[in-house]
Amino acid sequence: MFVEIILSFITQVVSTIGAIFLFGFLIALCNRRFYSNFGSKSMFVCYATGFIGTPVHELSHALFCLLFGHKIVKIKLFQINVEDGTLGYVHHTYNPKNIYQRIGNFFIGVAPIIVISTLLYLFAYLIMPSTLSDISMLAKSISFNKGAGEFFNMVYQILYTFFSVATTWQWWVFVIVGMFFALHMTLSGADIKGALGGLLFVLPCLLIVDVILGLVGGGALSSFDSFMFSIGAVLDVFLLLALIISSMACIMSFIYRIIFRKFID
Repeated sequence: MFVEIILSFITQVVSTIGAIFLFGFLIALCNRRFYSNFGSKSMFVCYATGFIGTPVHELSHALFCLLFGHKIVKIKLFQINVEDGTLGYVHHTYNPKNIYQRIGNFFIGVAPIIVISTLLYLFAYLIMPSTLSDISMLAKSISFNKGAGEFFNMVYQILYTFFSVATTWQWWVFVIVGMFFALHMTLSGADIKGALGGLLFVLPCLLIVDVILGLVGGGALSSFDSFMFSIGAVLDVFLLLALIISSMACIMSFIYRIIFRKFID
């Protein structure tokens, strides 16, 4: 029983929290490279994309502050020409003795990843629902248990499905609008620090739930596993769309660097 509980706990963490951090890390790598490829014009490009993406980023933090009972002290949705380059921020306080609010630090920290990827999913649903449905079915069928070959084949199928509609105006609208959002999903150092602090409370609470369900028996833990896996599958679809958009933006910035930057800078 103990081994089953621990295995369930690990797989739940990997499929949900692990997915958030993995995709968040990959998206951050793409975004940082995107801006660095513009050289001296990187700040201008950051402002150009930030007037849409940054307010959404900060409002994501603010939304989860409210959901977890944190007090918003000060909020700046978008600003330019500040010395440290900060485009926006949300200052909030909480009661350190309140476990719920301490857990909230994790969700507040990773809020831009969750909210912006969800918005991208909803936007895709509005303008190209059939393509999104196909991608969702493929993403939910991905399994590492089937081997690396099958995994990369499914990833190829997802990419093929996404780019197969590149001749439609809906695809171009989704990509262009999506870049304004995805390019500002990157978490700041303060976001990561807050999320890790909250994670120290999220993990023990999740483990306690697993232990209780394991002791209750009757398939309770198995049902909870299925619930957590379904959440992870949905997250994967949301985050995968964001990663594709950020990757495309990164590739475009490399093209700019190769073709134009040498002549302009």
